[in-house]
Amino acid sequence: MWQSDDQTCTSSIDGPSSPHLSLPSPPLRHHCVATLKGHSSYTSALALAGDHLFTGSSSGQIHRASLTLPHEATMIASAGEGAVKAIVASSDDKLITAHQDHKIRVWKVHHQQKLTQLATLPTLSDRAVNLLLPGSHVRVRRHKTSTWVHHVDAVSALALSKDESLLYSVSWDRTLKVWRTGDFKCLQSVPNAHDDAINAVAVNDGAVYTGSSDGRIKVWRRKQGEKSYSLDATLAKHKAGVNALAMSGDGAVLYSGASDALVCAWRSENGGEMAVLRGHAKAVLCLAAVADHVICSGSADQTVRVWRGVGKASYACLAILEGHRGPIKCITVHASSDATSNTWLLYSAALDCDIKVWKLCLAI
Repeated sequence: MWQSDDQTCTSSIDGPSSPHLSLPSPPLRHHCVATLKGHSSYTSALALAGDHLFTGSSSGQIHRASLTLPHEATMIASAGEGAVKAIVASSDDKLITAHQDHKIRVWKVHHQQKLTQLATLPTLSDRAVNLLLPGSHVRVRRHKTSTWVHHVDAVSALALSKDESLLYSVSWDRTLKVWRTGDFKCLQSVPNAHDDAINAVAVNDGAVYTGSSDGRIKVWRRKQGEKSYSLDATLAKHKAGVNALAMSGDGAVLYSGASDALVCAWRSENGGEMAVLRGHAKAVLCLAAVADHVICSGSADQTVRVWRGVGKASYACLAILEGHRGPIKCITVHASSDATSNTWLLYSAALDCDIKVWKLCLAI
């Protein structure tokens, strides 16, 4: 259950990430308010929906906890073999989960603390149609083929389009797939989208961004009059695998985190590099946008850093959140209902099997 944990969590202020920055960092009040303990395996995915936090574990379980503290986390589903790799929530009370067993599952959220599974992707009808169509089989290994609608390795990340009509999935099988959420039909699969496993996906204004262990971020767009996505640009700055992507609140900035311990900020419109955020000692594993030009990064160095853009091309580290005893696997942010308060709750999950809740209050 949620337990007060102010004594075991600490935070500190770091200096600017850029030597050219002369303006002082805006003050950020922050502290750890609680810790969710008792999980038997580490949390590998987080998502917020309504008044609840949904968590997916490395053992394939899905839990739900109320955002009202204190409250117990209740297991509401278990599916597949291996970890829940990603969770996204839609506005029509659905959860979509990505799994280590190569599957995507769609769930209906009920108010009686349970989930009902609606579909497994690819759907049975999608599989049946493509099983019989000539040319629908692709080689996935030397002596094995599969239909193009299947992921054949862990599904690592998911993203919904702004209108929630399309779902995007990426996988360690190096493919990007596009699904129609009305009937969950697979509309497109981009084979060999990267040279190595794809770990992250983000969407903004019709553009799809994918980050891979090959160290590159690729931008995919649909040209006018075309239904399929094609490669528009490749962003190469990281010297190691890209683990996480996130869009700023206003959609103007794409953030990437990688195993080189860097967070990079890119102009989402043209892919231009804006800034490199340095400070983490180990790989950056997860990102969460807090507000316009405020980004949080979780790292294998067991810390979460809060950054804010100052000027056009500089970022300052406002705080370092410390208290986990393992690499930070995933983070998500819940904004206050009062849009003018600039207050957020940040949830961080680490390999120590704890989920910590941090209160952030940014003075403007």
